[in-house]
This record gives sequence, structure tokens and C-alpha cells, in this order.
Amino acid sequence: MRFGKTLRKSVYEPWQDKYIDYAKLKSLLREDKPDDDDEPWTEDDENRFCDEIFNVQLEKVAQFQVEKVEDLRRRVDGAFEKLREFPAADEGKPMAAADTQQLKDLETELDTITNEVKELQKYSNLNYTGFLKIVKKHDRKRGNRYKIRPMMMLSLSKRPFNSEQAYSPLLNKLSLMYFAIRQHLEEPGAGDAYPVDPDSQPETHNGEKYTAHKFWVHQDNLLEVKTYILRRLPALVYSEQSAKEVDGQQDPTITSLYFDNSTFDLYSKKVEREMEASSLRLRWYGQLSSRPEIFLEQKILHENGSSEERKFVIKEKYIKAFLEGDYSMEKSVQKMERQGQKPEDVDQFRSTADAIQQFVRGNKLEPVVRANYKRSAFQKPGDDRVRISIDTDIAFIREDTLDRDRPCRDPNEWHRVDIDNSNMTYPFNNINQSEVSRFPYAVLEIKLKEDINRGKRPSWIQDLMGSHLVHPCPRFSKFVHGTASLFEDYVNRLPFWLSDLDTDIRKDPQVAFEEEESRRAQRAENEQVVGSLLGTKLGSYKPSRSSPVAKSYLADRLAADTAGQTPKSATSRPPAGDEAGEPSSSAFGALSPEPQTVDGAERSTLNYGTLSSVFPGFSLSKYSLAKQAREARQRQQQDSAPLPPGVVEPTEWLKNAGPLQIEPKVWLANERTFLKWQHICVLLGGLAVSLYSAGGGSGNVLAQAMGAVFIGVAIFAGAWSYFVVVKRREMIVQRSGKDFDFLAGPLVVSAALGVALVVNFGFAYQKAFGHDGRNGSSGVGLNGTVIGKMKELRI
Repeated sequence: MRFGKTLRKSVYEPWQDKYIDYAKLKSLLREDKPDDDDEPWTEDDENRFCDEIFNVQLEKVAQFQVEKVEDLRRRVDGAFEKLREFPAADEGKPMAAADTQQLKDLETELDTITNEVKELQKYSNLNYTGFLKIVKKHDRKRGNRYKIRPMMMLSLSKRPFNSEQAYSPLLNKLSLMYFAIRQHLEEPGAGDAYPVDPDSQPETHNGEKYTAHKFWVHQDNLLEVKTYILRRLPALVYSEQSAKEVDGQQDPTITSLYFDNSTFDLYSKKVEREMEASSLRLRWYGQLSSRPEIFLEQKILHENGSSEERKFVIKEKYIKAFLEGDYSMEKSVQKMERQGQKPEDVDQFRSTADAIQQFVRGNKLEPVVRANYKRSAFQKPGDDRVRISIDTDIAFIREDTLDRDRPCRDPNEWHRVDIDNSNMTYPFNNINQSEVSRFPYAVLEIKLKEDINRGKRPSWIQDLMGSHLVHPCPRFSKFVHGTASLFEDYVNRLPFWLSDLDTDIRKDPQVAFEEEESRRAQRAENEQVVGSLLGTKLGSYKPSRSSPVAKSYLADRLAADTAGQTPKSATSRPPAGDEAGEPSSSAFGALSPEPQTVDGAERSTLNYGTLSSVFPGFSLSKYSLAKQAREARQRQQQDSAPLPPGVVEPTEWLKNAGPLQIEPKVWLANERTFLKWQHICVLLGGLAVSLYSAGGGSGNVLAQAMGAVFIGVAIFAGAWSYFVVVKRREMIVQRSGKDFDFLAGPLVVSAALGVALVVNFGFAYQKAFGHDGRNGSSGVGLNGTVIGKMKELRI
């Protein structure tokens, strides 16, 4: 189906005029005309098309999405406030009828909001796909001189209208409110035991429930991530077969062969997150020529958001017959019965095989894409509460027969024999390069058992998930990405993460730390509100050590609780590090209801050429501002609110806690600066002594005066260098955050030398040429004497 027809069928009527005008863009592109049209594509045509797609259509869609998200956020916050005002339930007492009705009305309102969030997600995805489709048409039809797809990818990556991050806070609050309402309205023990995390994906393996968190890892950070994990978890060897690889490497090569039909129904259902969406794959470790175990796996997404996996082992010689319906695993069933396995296990195997076979035949499935990658796994032996895997060297290869004239795979085979018979490996240079897509990053997946996820996650896991080393990509799927990258012309839905591939996913460590602290604080606030309503404790927030966001967050809450005022917003909070010694959030009860945001403008930067860089006393850095704020509080201490019971005023900053560890290069840099100053002092002293001695021998008062001035400058330079080296040593030992630029000394020395040289030149000029009318010869003689002395002293 063409995308234009898909767009017309998928339009949400209330927003029909807010979608991308795909037909207009196609008309500007002259899509209905043949490529050999006599009318050339001019620069004016290109300008009209680019202006329409970037300045009109893209801005229209992005602006509407921003407005709708803000409207939904206000409605969600309003519903949350209603929930906050709802009286807490008393254990053992039935709920009043009026309260029950109020909760039902609130649930109905949440249903309306949730449905609109889903429609907005579909709207975003549909427009996102439309923009990528139309620019691909442009580059293919009019791209001889103009390529705009990279610019479109960059523009889409800067706009959050097709990103999980735009909807995650809304879904998190909605999940918590649904959880609280259902705990009141349903019977005890009914419903979910804990609200669902929208950034995770529930999974079920061997009857155990897990939550999966997926991330991308840049190649520059891959080694650091692996070593960080290896300090906590040992590497896992999958099997003896994978350990006997020809290359001798411990990390096995995994091949996953994904199935779909000619209309890509499985892909479309998975991208649109339809209930009961399924995927099917064949998976094996190592090369197929080494006769590995082959698993046929089906993953099913249930209505509650969790996923279930069905799988069984099948021999290579039976795969083709099984897929065609000519074989139903009878020999495997008979073998299990001969081995005396339990009847329930045999029945389970038979039912799983029959269900998968019916699924294959009913949907006319065949292999379409292959994913090949190397996997590093980390897990404690006998302890599956934390399971981590890292996939590298990821390549996606076409395995379809859509083009009957030039099929990628022999239709009489279930796999590509040209790859498997030749033991071809990454980067697969020996096949048509249009049939392969290489993924630029590594994929990190963290699976946490349900008891850990609902309790307190290990701190090192929390730190890794919120660090700058990883890029969150929830719901990432190799099947979806491989199909979207290789069959873009065949599908009418594209995943949201495609635009991130053309951006640098590396982050500044401090920025990533602040963003994660802000998210944790906001989520803890929401959970505490729901927990207070239910009379339970869902979650708590403990600020990380030296967290600027957490400190200011707690400082705002302390001021609000003690003064009886509303908390300050993120834009008016005190500078980072100002409350370094404040106690944890448990001392203050509930957290602030205002969301905390991190403004990049508040982070300290080096502003060379400003007043603060020249005169450190006027520094506007966060450390100086923190010091000024602290001194102001001390002056107003008699008027400030008293601290809560058991809380004492901090005596030192958190950053000063622990042993002193200073790199040797810091000391050597301070010493090297001191020696440079001493060198200048010796040079100035030698010049001063030479001038003074020369002036005394010839009776030149000017030379003696200038020598005395230079002696004073040399003494000042020596004293200043000693003062600076001592002062900087104290700052290093104290781990001070103040500026290390002492610019007063260089300014004084430079000014003194400049003034001395100008005065010297003025007096010398006057003596040399001041008596030309009366005694020209004497003037010339004096000038020669001065010039000679200056040459002698190398002035």
C-alpha cells in the first residue's frame, strides 16, 4: 500500500488539517511526471520545495505536537492534583459512595487523556514517516544536485515529536494514578502489584517475570561500559558449542532469522504496538556449518504490555518441511516419550510446536531479514536476578524473495546458502552492499527480575542506566530496525529512533548526571503522593553524592516546609553546591510538587575577556555566587527558620569529604609557574643593577633613577610569585572551586615596565635634542652616549 493512501486512512478526524500535506509535497516534487520530463528541475523549484517542507509542513506538525503535549501535561497535572486532594483510605473502613464515584469519574478522565496520548503518538509516528518518505523520493528523483535527507534527519532529531522522551513523563504519571485508583476500587490483591514503568518492557522467561531496559552504547564508551559491568558481574559462557568457535573467542556470534509476509503485517503490528502482536525467528550460535542447536522462537505481546516467549529446538533438516506444514515434530515427540519425560512436558512441547506452525501457515510467513551480531553476557552463576548482554558488530541482511526475478534468497531454501555455506562473517563484504545494513552502535540490554525491579535496584545498575555512557532507547527491536532500514520502500511506519542514528549520542557527564537526578526526584515525588494516598511507601529518593540537582531540590523543599511557602521553581533555585551538607529527603517528608528542570545556562562556563576573568574579586562563577549566598544567609541567620530536630548545620562541603587525592601534575604546574616568575625577577634585577651601575659611573641621574625603579619592580615580582605559589597551594589542598587566575601581579609588572620605558625614552629624547639651537654637537654627543649605553644594556 502506498504511503499516501495509508495516511488518508489513518488520519484522526479532529486533527485532519494538522497532518503533513503529503499530496502537496508530491505535486511540488512533480511525482506524477516521468523522470525524463522535458521541464528541468531548477533552483527555484528546489527552494519552493524546501521552503514548504521545512518552514511550513515541519513547523506546522512540530508546533501542533508541542501544543498538544503541553495541553495533555496540564490535564494530567490537574488530575494529579485531584488525586492529591483525595483523602487517604483508612484500613478496615469501607469507602464512601461519593468518594467511589469521584474516583470513577477521575478514572474516566484518565481514560480520555490516555486515548488522546495514544492518538498523538500515532500522529507523531505517521508524520515522522511521511517526512522521511518524501525526502527519500526527493533525493531519488531530484537528488542529482540536492540531497536533503541528512538535513531532514537532523531537523527531526532536534524535535521531540516522535521520541519516547516526550511521552514518558506523561505515561509515568498516568500509570501511577491508574495504580492508585484501581487499588481503591478493586478487591485487595487485584490488578498489578506495582505500577508499570513506561521506560521498560515487561518480559516472561521460563515463568519468571523480568523488565528489560535497552540502551545504545557508542564505540568510544564500549570498553568503559564492559569494564564497569565486569567489576560487578562475571562474563557468561553460553554453551560448550559457543566456546568452541573457530576463532577462539568467548563472545559467540548469534544469528537471528526473522519472519514476516509480503505485506509486513508482523512489523506493522509491532511498530504500532498493537495488542497480541507477535514476532517469529530462528536463532543459532556460531556458524551453521558447525551443526549448532537451532531454536524456533515466537514472542507475543499481551494486552497488559508484558511479553511471552515460546520456543523449541528443531533440527536443520526438518526446518523447511516444518515451515511448509509437511512435518509436525512427530519424531521429537516420540523421542521425548522414549526418554521417559513427563507427560505434561511432552504435551507442552507438542502444543507449542503446533501453535507456531499454525501461526506460520496462517500468516504466510517466510524469512525476510537476518540479524547477525556478537554477544557478551554477564550474570552471576546460579543467580538470574540481574542479566546483562551487550551486542556488537550488528549487521542486518535481506533474506527475502520479494523480487521474484532477483531474490536475495533461493525460494527453495529456508536461508541464504551463499552466506552460511561460505561461513561469511561481519562486515559481510562479499554480498551486495545494498542488501546489508550495519548498525553503528552496540546494544546494551539490562534485564531485572521482578522482585528487584519492584524493590530497590542495585545502585551500580541505577548509576549505569543514568550515566553519560549509555543512550536510552526503550522498545528497541532488531527485527523492527532491520526491516525499517532494509525495506523502507515496503513499509508505511518507521520507528522513532531512526533519526538518532545521524546524531552523536555521546553526552557530557555532568549534563547526563543532572538530567537523571531531575528525573529521579520527579518520579519519587509522584510515587510518594500515591503512596501517601494508599498508606504505603512506593518509592523514595535519596540524592546522589555531590548532586547539584538533588541539593537544590532539597533546599527548595526545606525552605517551603519551614516557611510555609510554595517551593521555588527550577529557575530560582540556589546555585549548585550551595547546600552541599543538607540531609537526605527522609528528613523533610514529601518532596516538592514542582518539577525540577535543568537549564544548561546555569552551568558554569569559562568567560574569558569578561570583567570576572580580569578581576577575580568580581567573579560571577557559581562558586563565587555560592559564597555570596552563604555569607548573606549567615548575616540573616537570626531571621531564618530553625532547622528541623536532629539536623545540624553542615561544617564542610560534601566535595571535601574523604581522603585528599591530588595528581602530581597539579603540583608541578604550580611549581613551574613559580619558577617562570623567578626567571622574570632575575632578568629585571640584572637590568636594574646594570642601569644603576652605568648611571653612577657617568653621573647620569636618569639612568640611576630608572635602575632604582626596575629594582622595585623586580622585588615586587619576586614577592608576588611567592604569594601566588603559597596561595594556590592552599587552594589545591582545600579543594577550592575558586578561580586560579591571579592577574593583578602581571598587570602591575607590565604597567610598571611600560611606564618606565616611556619615561626613559622621554627624558633621553629631551636630553639628546633639547639644545639643538645652542649646542647641537653636545646634543648629538649625549644622544650617542645614551644609545651606546642602551645597546650595552640590551634595552
